[in-house]
Amino acid sequence: MAGSDQTTVTLPTGEAIPKLGQGTWEMGERPNARKGEIAALREGVELGMTLIDTAEMYGEGESEKLIAEALGDRRKELFIVSKVYPHNGSERGVQAACERSLKRLKTDRIDLYLLHWRGGENLEGVIAGFEKLKDDGKIRHWGVSNFDTDDMEELFSLDGGDACATDQILFNVARRGAEFDLLPWLRERGMPAMAYSPVDHARLPRGGVLEKIAAARGVSAFQVALAWVLQQPQVFAIPKAADVAHVRENRAALDLHLSADELADIDQQFKPPRSKRSLEML
Repeated sequence: MAGSDQTTVTLPTGEAIPKLGQGTWEMGERPNARKGEIAALREGVELGMTLIDTAEMYGEGESEKLIAEALGDRRKELFIVSKVYPHNGSERGVQAACERSLKRLKTDRIDLYLLHWRGGENLEGVIAGFEKLKDDGKIRHWGVSNFDTDDMEELFSLDGGDACATDQILFNVARRGAEFDLLPWLRERGMPAMAYSPVDHARLPRGGVLEKIAAARGVSAFQVALAWVLQQPQVFAIPKAADVAHVRENRAALDLHLSADELADIDQQFKPPRSKRSLEML
């Protein structure tokens, strides 16, 4: 996982992980797309995008099975992230869910295991379950997803809660609310944020500054949007790509360094927050 500062972020433990990974939401669910999805995942690994994000929710485990089929022979190169449903959010529940995910992934460990969102879980039990999984070597790190600042403060108030490694959040040029307080809170504690849907599920507005920069650079507006996320300090991103061409486009965004003037132009259309906004979710 070694690399330059431009291509990695650092977990609170000091471990460097890829700044650009691969998401798998909605992958593994359509048999006629499987061949292309496998090729895409393998191409991403070849290009250094060895962080792979999934969840037990994705296709009710089908995404995890796809990863095992696509990358089982590359396991030593991978940093696998998976997530547990809140309704499995108890000490025993997270352990049982992890065992099921390990079986689907055909691996003996998950590198980073997250609570997917707040939803009636027993947070103290979740922490205890995660720590037991760490002690047993079933997971290497744990974290959360879709936690706002008050959720993180609650987590850190609990015994062992400060062992959290990351918060996976919806973050992109069109959804910048986390910049007001959540991202600074995480950075103060040496914790990177994982950005999901970094191009807003391909729903960014047409025209405007992104397409202007893209035309000048000879790239796509989506690559500009992804490059913007990747240039944020201590943020790593997990865009999904279901075909090889899209994977290559995502990887090229890592080498697209926006200038100060371009970043300022983006701020004019997609204004940074001036007050607290509730954390958005997809």
